[in-house]
Amino acid sequence: MNEVISTLLAGLIGLALGLVGLAAYRFSQRRASGLPDVDEPILPEGAASVLSVIGRAFVILDDVDGVVRANPASYAYGLVRGHTLVHEELATLVRQVRADGVIAESQYELQRATLGAGQLIVHVRVAPLGEEYILLLADDRTDITRTEAMRNDFVANVSHELKTPVGAMSLLAEAINDGADDPVAVRRFSTRMQKESKRLAALVQDIIELSRLQSSDSILHGEDVAIESVISEAVDRNKLLAEEKGISITVGGKLDVAIHGDGDLLMTALRNLIDNAIRYSPPNTTVGVGLRQRDGYAQISVTDQGPGISAEEQERVFERFYRVDGARSRQTGGTGLGLSIVKHVLANHGGEVSLWSQPGQGSTFTLRLPIVDEEGAEPSELATDTTNDKASATSVADREGERR
Repeated sequence: MNEVISTLLAGLIGLALGLVGLAAYRFSQRRASGLPDVDEPILPEGAASVLSVIGRAFVILDDVDGVVRANPASYAYGLVRGHTLVHEELATLVRQVRADGVIAESQYELQRATLGAGQLIVHVRVAPLGEEYILLLADDRTDITRTEAMRNDFVANVSHELKTPVGAMSLLAEAINDGADDPVAVRRFSTRMQKESKRLAALVQDIIELSRLQSSDSILHGEDVAIESVISEAVDRNKLLAEEKGISITVGGKLDVAIHGDGDLLMTALRNLIDNAIRYSPPNTTVGVGLRQRDGYAQISVTDQGPGISAEEQERVFERFYRVDGARSRQTGGTGLGLSIVKHVLANHGGEVSLWSQPGQGSTFTLRLPIVDEEGAEPSELATDTTNDKASATSVADREGERR
C-alpha cells in the first residue's frame, strides 16, 4: 500500500514540475517577442559582390570603429584581431574619413600583429561605404617596395663601380699623353690602364651574368650536365691567376654524376668561387676543391687560406657589391658581384651555398646541387661518409686549417 502511495506522489510531483517548466517557457517566449529585432549589417547593393573579387584585403567598420566584416587577407596581414582594427595609424585615417567624408589613401610600414613577425608595407585606401560604414582597402607592397629599393641600390652601386675604372682610365690616358716623351712613364701608365680595363670588362661581364640569371629559368631550359667537366673547366680558367700568385689548386674526390641545368652558369659560379679563393689567399698557398656525393646531392667545397670572415659579415658576403674589406677588394681586382652570382646560380638550380669561416683560419664555401636520376645509385653511395671521402673533400688547404 505504501509503495502505491509513493508512486502516485512521485507522479504528481513530476507533473507539477512539467507544468511549471511549460509556464516558464511560454513566459520567456512572450518576453522575447517584445524585444526589438537586431538586423545584420546591410551593405549597399552590389558592394559584397565587388569586395569578393577585388583581390585586396578589406575591412568594413561601423560608426564606432568596430569591424563589421573583413576578409581572410586582412587577418593574415595582421590588420584585424577579432572585431578590432589593430593599428592606430589605420584607425586615425578611418576617423578622418568619417569626419570629412573624403576618400583618403596613404602607405604605412606596420608591424605584423600575427605570429609571423616582421614589417609589412601596405598601401591603404579608405572611403565611405553607404551612410553608416567605412571601407578600408589594403594592398601588400612589401615585396614591391623592397625590390624597388634593391634595384635603386643596384643602379647606384653599378654607377659608382663603373665610374671608378672609367675615371682611372681617363686620367691614365691624360698621363700617357703628357708623358709621351718618357717611355718608362708610358709603359707604367699603360700597364695600369690595361689593369683598369680588365677590371671594367670583368664588372660588365658580371652585370651581364646577373641579368641573364634574372631573365632565364635554368631548370626549364636546362639539360643534364656532367659536373666534373664543369669543375675542370672552372679550374682551368683560374690557373693563370693562380700561377701569378704562386697558388696551387688541388682537386680531391670524385663526382661522376650529372646535374640538370645550365652548364655555362654552373661553370661561372664555380669559376667565381675559385677566383674569390685565389684573390683572398696569400701567395704560395693552396686552394682546395673537394668533391663528394652525399644524400642525393653533389657537394663541392672550395677552401682557401685567406684572412677569414667574421660571423657578423658572413651573411652579407653574398650581397651585391658588399665587400668585407673595400680597400683590399680594390687591390685584388674583385667586382663585388662574384658571390652574389654564385648564390643566384645555386638557387636557380635548386641548390644552396653555405659558408664556414673564422678570422685567421681561412674560409670554406660549400655548394650542394641535386643529382639527376639518383634512383639508380646504391643507398650506400648516396650516404657515404668514409674516411677516404672526408679526405678527398678537405684537400691540402683543409688539412692546413685543421693543423691550425
